[in-house]
Amino acid sequence: QVQLVESGGGLVQAGGSLRLSCAASGRTFSSDTMGWFRQAPGEEREFVAAITTSGSRLFPSDSVKGRFTISRDNAKNTVYLQMNSLKPEDTAVYYCAADTATTTWIYWGQGTQVTVSS
Repeated sequence: QVQLVESGGGLVQAGGSLRLSCAASGRTFSSDTMGWFRQAPGEEREFVAAITTSGSRLFPSDSVKGRFTISRDNAKNTVYLQMNSLKPEDTAVYYCAADTATTTWIYWGQGTQVTVSS
């Protein structure tokens, strides 16, 4: 069974940092692009960041550029999202996903809650 499991979320003060982890199992994801998405209450899902097999990083959202970074450890089959200078508007459920060569964002985790207090 293919699974993505996020962890590392929690409550943090504005200006603080969190590192989210996404552990994958049931498949080797070294050949896939990995991404992070988030969804705040009452809001649409937002594409936060992605990292390709070659290590190229994408930050589609202007709101996180310069504050978030994405990385991967293929030996551990894990992808990370380092979040710095957190703001209350970053509060959301954060999801990781995998984009394979044949299907876009085919695998998703259950999400981890990030809450930033002011």
